[in-house]
Parts: sequence; structure tokens; C-alpha cells
Amino acid sequence: MEILRHSTSHIMAHAIKDLFPDAKLAIGPATEDGFYYDIDRDTPFTPEDLEKIEKRMKEIIKENNPFVKKDISKNEAIELFKKKGEDYKVELLEEIPDDTVSIYEEGGFVDLCRGPHLSDTGKVKAFKLLSIAGAYWRGDEKNKMLQRIYGTAFDNKDDLNTYLNFLEEVKKRDHRKLGKELDLFSLSDEIGPGLVLWHPNGAIIRKTIEDFWRNEHLKADYKILYTPHIAKLNLWQKSGHWDFYRENMYSPMEIDEIAYELKPMNCPFHIDVYKSSLRSYRDLPIRYAELGTVYRYERSGVLHGLLRVRGFTQDDAHIFCREDQIEDEILNILNFTLFILRTFGFDSYDIYLSTRPEKYVGTLEDWERATDALKQALEKKGLAYQIDVGEGVFYGPKIDIKIKDSLNRSWQCSTIQVDFNNPERFDITYRGSDGKEHRPIMIHRALMGSLERFFGILIEHYAGAFPLWLSPLQVSVLTIAERHDDYAKDVYKKLRESDVRAEIVLENEKIGYKIRQATMRKIPYLVIIGDKEIADNNITVRKRNGENIGPFTIEQFIDIIKDEINTRK
Repeated sequence: MEILRHSTSHIMAHAIKDLFPDAKLAIGPATEDGFYYDIDRDTPFTPEDLEKIEKRMKEIIKENNPFVKKDISKNEAIELFKKKGEDYKVELLEEIPDDTVSIYEEGGFVDLCRGPHLSDTGKVKAFKLLSIAGAYWRGDEKNKMLQRIYGTAFDNKDDLNTYLNFLEEVKKRDHRKLGKELDLFSLSDEIGPGLVLWHPNGAIIRKTIEDFWRNEHLKADYKILYTPHIAKLNLWQKSGHWDFYRENMYSPMEIDEIAYELKPMNCPFHIDVYKSSLRSYRDLPIRYAELGTVYRYERSGVLHGLLRVRGFTQDDAHIFCREDQIEDEILNILNFTLFILRTFGFDSYDIYLSTRPEKYVGTLEDWERATDALKQALEKKGLAYQIDVGEGVFYGPKIDIKIKDSLNRSWQCSTIQVDFNNPERFDITYRGSDGKEHRPIMIHRALMGSLERFFGILIEHYAGAFPLWLSPLQVSVLTIAERHDDYAKDVYKKLRESDVRAEIVLENEKIGYKIRQATMRKIPYLVIIGDKEIADNNITVRKRNGENIGPFTIEQFIDIIKDEINTRK
């Protein structure tokens, strides 16, 4: 598939140069789901241009042009692409250390490429150009903005159509689109890119998530903390973040001639709480948890709705324990993580064990001990995992859990990290049974990752139709005529007294219109009140999928939905 898609990207570049000779080519790799090519052209491409490019690509494919590889000297290649005015290819060539490079030619079109390619253009059977986006050359905002054309290719038309249908479903579920339609959240240029405004509907979902999270953590013997949003710069120098994470931190601010920094992490604060008292081996493990809002610099080009933001709330926790407690604590965290994820409807996931990166702190011995502890816990739990070489954080190895949503897409959420470094840097200790001072082990963990990102994933997972316990409005009471208002108000009052999130719609509109409006807002249950309901002293209930259930007395209905809410079905 990679060779097929890379070859199709080459054909697209050929078609672009035929149709738009002034265009300059940058890079055009295959991706996991397709391919793209970055193009420098003063005039923006349009959807109509994509149709023209597709048409020319089909003509090139029909020509069955053979892909011919040629190895030439780097200097010869530089001269070749200079003559063609391909500045980006020349820049790439000048950085290649080898004396010889490869180019590929088909139908008179030549491109710089390592290959391999298909034997000929006719081997491409099914492709589609998908979209146009902006992309800075080499991902650097200081460089020129190029136009990126995305496409995909498959072995046959059936597979292509399946993928295109999948993309349509992704588009329908886009959390940015649904967030606006359901009035959940917004992002404002006036406020600043990557900073989320939670609207009442989104905020009530967030409160529900937070209440559940805090209650479950208290049951699991965690202590809840709240910590400041800023701290003195020297705290982040001491923790190592200033040296290892500086590109993701904001510029310091001066207060009383002292440099302060917006927090990118919560861990140094939790360490300070630990240090506020003398600790004994009998006190451990100590588990601190916080829904702590942090701020990290993300380039504007990578910001994406709720999924990539600059200010977000981590469901953070730090566990301080003895070395002999590590494995049990990791097992507890794994059990807790899977319980939380399943509650939100995520039963499928992939697990990765991330090992030591190139830039790290601590001794190799500590890294081996930490990695072994994570590995043993996974194996004891019987969880399959893959090794993600070099992807640990600078202070320790980690377990990452990537959940699968209803479209089988993977999302990185949960992480468990063992840290021998910060206890050393901050000189934290506990008094052992031998009366001597010992260094505790620190475990960092997040279950949802961040509330903003997790909420974005939830929106797309459920296509905005949240389960009852999470829905911002759980019941809409609808009247058929004005004479039914008093009975409906009594039903509404009983729902609210039972802590059900309900609304009442008394507008002088036809019941069909009211039902359509409530269904579009994805409210789980609609209670319909008319003459028959009043005569029988009951209610008719309609689910958002159109199914009518009941009739029920209001008391019966409340019992049914309270059970559904409390069990988080």
C-alpha cells in the first residue's frame, strides 16, 4: 500500500506540473491512509482544480508509463532541479550527505525520490483526491506556507469506496461541527487560539465527568489537590522541564522582579505538598490527584478543535511509594484506568510500553528497574503490549493506552510513568523501618489525558448522542396543545425534583416540529403530553431514535431513567 500510494503521489505531482507549470514541488510522501504533496503556488488551488488534476492523473495512468529509476550524482541532480526551478528539491538535495541520489522518471516527468515505485502508472486502480490544506515548509512557521493536497489510493474500487464512506462518517462526527450544532463549546480568535470556552451544555457534561472522576478517586484512596496556575521559574529549572521541555513552555513573566512561569505540568506542586510533612514508610503509598489546568505552547498550525489546544485540564495524579510497592500500584492503576475507560464506552485499546529516549535524566540502572516494573505489571495483568522504543519521557519509561473509538480509530489518552528522577531532584524522602531516610518512587498517571481532548473524542465516539448519564439534557417534555401545559409543568417539576436534567417546551408549535427539534439536539428521551395522557394520568415516552415506549406513570419513568443514569449504561 505504501508503494501504491507513493506512486500515486508521484502521478499527482506529474499532473500538477502539466496543468500548472508555475507550481513548485516540495515533498509528497505516502501516509497511513493515503498520500499528500506540498505545493508552492501563488494562486490557491480550488475544488475545481482537484477535479482537473484527477482527470489528468487518470490519463497518465492509462498511458501505462513505466517508472524508471536512475542513480545520478548529487551535483548532477542539483543542476537538473535548478534548471527546472524546483527550489525545494534543491534545498533537500543540498542536505543529503550521499554523493549519489535516485530520481524516478515516467512519461517525461522527473522527481527526486528514494522509491520504490510500482512498475508502471497503469498499476494504480483506484484513487481519490480528498482535500486542500495549508502546511508550512518543513513544519516551521517561519517558513513559507505551502498548499498540501491530500489523496488516497487502494488496490480496488470497493476498498476505496469503503474508505470514502468512512471519511463521510468521520465528517458527520467531527467534534467541531457537532460542538457548534449542540452548543457545547467554542474557540475564539478574540480570546486566543487553542483556548476553550465551555458553553452551558458542554459545561454540564464536564461537571458530570469531573464529579464521577473525583468520587471514584476518593473511593480508590486518592487525596484531591488544587494547585496554582503559575510558579517561580526556578521550580521548573529544578524539575528539569526548563531544560527538557522549554519549547512547549510560554515565556516567563516578571512579578516583584522574580520570573514566574505558567505551569505546563502539575507534578512539582504535588511534590511540594508531599514535602510539607515528614513521611514514614507506614504512610506510603500516598496518592495525590488533581484536575489541574496546564498551559503548553502548541504551534498554531497543529491546533485542532478540542484535540490540540494550549490550555487544558489534566486528570493528573502522582503516587509516592516504596520500591517494593511499585508493581502493586501499577496493577491498581491499570485496573482503575480500564474501569474508567469502560465506563465511558471504550472497551477496545492497544497498549504500548515506551522505553528510554535519547535525551534522559537518571541512571541506566534506574531506567531498567522502572521499565521492568511496568513490564511485570502488564504481564501479571495478562495484557498484550507492544514496545515503543525510545518514546519514554525524559524522566522515566511509561505505559501508554490508546483507546479505539466506534470508528476503530486510535486515540492516545491514558499514561502511567515511573519516575526515579524528580524524587532525587527535589530531595524527597521517607523514614524507613530501619530509622533511616529513603527515597520514594514517584508514579505519574493520567487516565483520560485531558478533559478537553477526551471530551472531543467522546463527541465523535457517540456522534454527539451521549449516553443518558452524560447528556446535558436528559428529558424534553413536549405538549401537543396549550391546554396540556399545567399537566406538563407537573411532570417537569417531578423530573427536576428527582435530579433529572429536563426541559419543558410550551411553544405554540406543532408536536411534529417540537419532536424534530428535540431529536436534532439529540435529547435521549421525549415525554409527550396530550389529551390521552392526561385522561389516563400517565405519559408517552419517545426515544431519540424514534422508538415509542410506555405508557408509564411519571414515577415509573423516573425509576427507569434513574437506574440508567446511576448505572451509567
